[in-house]
Amino acid sequence: MPKTIESPCISVCKLSEDLCIGCGRTLEEIRRWKTMQHLEKSLTVKRAEQRLKHITKID
Repeated sequence: MPKTIESPCISVCKLSEDLCIGCGRTLEEIRRWKTMQHLEKSLTVKRAEQRLKHITKID
């Protein structure tokens, strides 16, 4: 398991409702990223990836 988890941010910070269409994180997840523990970051990245897949299918 990696020691650090990189932010999924790709510097395309554009919110649609409460979701960033660049990284797939919610606004709350973005706000909390720096204070999240390793496991929470890992789960957040996985959820964000799933959201992005769903967004891509809709478009």
